Amino acid sequence: MHSPERRGAHLRAHTPGRMANWDLVRIFLEVARIGSFRAAAEQLNMTANFLSKRISLLERAYKTTLMTRHVDGIRLTREGLLVLEAAKRMEEASFGLDCTLNQATPSLSGEVRIAVTEGLGTFWLAPRLVEFQRAYPGLLVDLKCEMREADVMRLEADLAVQLEHPDQPDLKRIKIGRLHIMPFVSPSYVEVYGMPKNADDIRQNHRVVLQDAEQTKAKEMYEKYAAGREQVGFVAMRNNVSTAHLWSIAKGAGIGWLPTYVPALGDPLIPLDIGVQFQLDIWLTYHPDAKKIARVRQLIDWTVQSFDGRKYPWFSDEFVHPKDLQKAYKEAEPLVNLFAGFKKVSRPKIVPIYPNRANGTD
Repeated sequence: MHSPERRGAHLRAHTPGRMANWDLVRIFLEVARIGSFRAAAEQLNMTANFLSKRISLLERAYKTTLMTRHVDGIRLTREGLLVLEAAKRMEEASFGLDCTLNQATPSLSGEVRIAVTEGLGTFWLAPRLVEFQRAYPGLLVDLKCEMREADVMRLEADLAVQLEHPDQPDLKRIKIGRLHIMPFVSPSYVEVYGMPKNADDIRQNHRVVLQDAEQTKAKEMYEKYAAGREQVGFVAMRNNVSTAHLWSIAKGAGIGWLPTYVPALGDPLIPLDIGVQFQLDIWLTYHPDAKKIARVRQLIDWTVQSFDGRKYPWFSDEFVHPKDLQKAYKEAEPLVNLFAGFKKVSRPKIVPIYPNRANGTD
């Protein structure tokens, strides 16, 4: 047993109220990593003033200054650097505690969180996840669809499907597929503007729609097919999400670049063979310890299978033209059955709103 003196010293080291509040530490960790209250506020969907007050609470609790504010961001003090290293260890310990508690509960019950780009999440994974959840009814599946990359090292999700190459060295990362992208146009657009013939014809006589969001490579794509043309007068609409982008193309707003599997959604989109295509690798990332949790391991394995190019040829490394997808898809069911719920809608006759377009005038 410890002597009374040693017990007293131990208690003084952990005076009630001085134990670090993990919520405050997590905010400190986020601000320190990003280097700016404003940028951290955007990342956390909070106000910069709220974050600043939380850091001040932490500083007052320990009677020391952890970071100084400057016009170009924050700088950590010597004490702040020490706290940063301790906070990283707390974060790792928090994940270890989560793993331990998860292992102590029934293996396939509880919550699993998967983050994915908005288009792949909405049009591909969401219909598949229904089958996954029915196979494991004890699981609550939290599907986070957005273009921003989720940080799985900071537990924003158990695993993430993304189109950017993961650059964090401690992450587990697997290339699980490839997204092939090419231009599409709708019949209603062709009725107004005519069928685009080639890339030069598009630049001179047509309108395009653009999805401008993280992970889309929108700027690189635009520069490649626009050849320096200004967006005003050429880009009819600019969207930040895949659903709006698909609808704008399907309704005839302009020519747009889409994954080659979109004809299977049921809308009569026409792929354009103009010699301009793009490929984006699909990456799965997760924390190194994530597979220790049985339900997360099951979701990881299921996600890998969902992008298997041998079964789903539109995710293979080799380009398969949309008109050949049904033949390349070896299952007996029609492709459209993979996207049950997305149905064709009969289109009214489109009356051209630019009657002089054929004469080269607006």
